[in-house]
Amino acid sequence: MFVVLTNDNVLSASAVCQGCLLANNQGLPRWNQGKLSCGHSVTPLDHHQPEQYECEMGFQVAQIDEA
Repeated sequence: MFVVLTNDNVLSASAVCQGCLLANNQGLPRWNQGKLSCGHSVTPLDHHQPEQYECEMGFQVAQIDEA
């Protein structure tokens, strides 16, 4: 599952990406063959953090496992 990170919130990617022209048909980030095609990888601060990306619109996006 993808989430959008802000300074003080974690938001659903579907809520943020819904109106983005780069989003897929479901209003989610374009994830294709293990890569975020609407953004680029960002190195996390430490190895315990989830994989993170910066989307073309400037948002920080993280991939987290649903528990």
